Amino acid sequence: MTELTPIKQIKATALPNGINKSHLSSKQKAVIVIKFLINHGADLPLNQLPETLQIDLIHQMAAMPPVDQNTLADVIVEFANELDSLGLFFSNGLAGALTDLEGKISLVMARRLRKEAGVRQTGDPWESVQKLPLDELGQLMRLESTEVASVILSKLKTSKAAELLGTLPGDQARRITYAISLTGNITPHAVDQIGSSLAAQIANKPEKAFDDTPVKRLGSILNVSAANIRDTLLIGLEEDDQTIGTQVRNYIFTFKHIPQKLLASDIPKCLRSVDKTVLATALASAQQTGMSDVATYLLEFMSKRMADNLREEITELGKVKASEGETAMKEIMIEIRRLIDAGEVEIIIPSDEDETETFET
Repeated sequence: MTELTPIKQIKATALPNGINKSHLSSKQKAVIVIKFLINHGADLPLNQLPETLQIDLIHQMAAMPPVDQNTLADVIVEFANELDSLGLFFSNGLAGALTDLEGKISLVMARRLRKEAGVRQTGDPWESVQKLPLDELGQLMRLESTEVASVILSKLKTSKAAELLGTLPGDQARRITYAISLTGNITPHAVDQIGSSLAAQIANKPEKAFDDTPVKRLGSILNVSAANIRDTLLIGLEEDDQTIGTQVRNYIFTFKHIPQKLLASDIPKCLRSVDKTVLATALASAQQTGMSDVATYLLEFMSKRMADNLREEITELGKVKASEGETAMKEIMIEIRRLIDAGEVEIIIPSDEDETETFET
């Protein structure tokens, strides 16, 4: 930043028709300080002030007469002294207080206070739109008019906009892309109003008691349930609601689903930390309970030496108790799910997963 002229270097030559410090209002003094700082190269973020204050500032600056240099020096010194005497600054109003405490107080309470007081989220309203995941953006686009959807698409990063277009029905995507060509004359104020309206919708979404969707919660419970209980509940669920039952079944990932949902290249990584006795017990049980395809799949894609050792151990184990086999399989699945949650392993998504995504959102 350019260095400001020291106060003592300001000459005391009066300008014609000037005003003196004793007749200045606080608004006039503020305008003098701002003008002085701007003239000396200070980069003031005045755009962060509320619109009403920016308007007041412009009108006050337009109405100011010349100021003599003695008055200028007095105002600047007074301003500097006031700064020196201040210990703490507090943001004005509820909006400022909520911004200061963001991340430190309950998110639910903060949203409720904003809603009750009609306080708009500070900052660029489009940030909350741009942070939405693709599925929620798609829902938002489907609810809005083609014109608004074209503005939303224009405000996204190019890569995300292209990805989003690929998720929309072809006819809607064509209408939106054509509408973008008609946005050349839209004003910044209109874009800001659209962003504020969308941000308010996002902020006022009903709070959810659970982080996960119903399908994911139910699927996670059934994943670790005993096989006979899981199968009985799935059959009953499909009888009550075929759509939800199918979605939950698609989410289920148990030992028997490994060949369908686990990439062969990920098998060594998934089995690396599993105790070899546990692994042998699970494979032996799989061969004895109609899941030979799972045992074959795992043995085929692990190292040859490890597979040979396990085959010998499986032979030595002989008949495995059902309870021991199921416990061993669960231990393997716990490790696989840990790697999935950590993002180290990906599962193969079935072709009808789209239905699940629609329900879950």
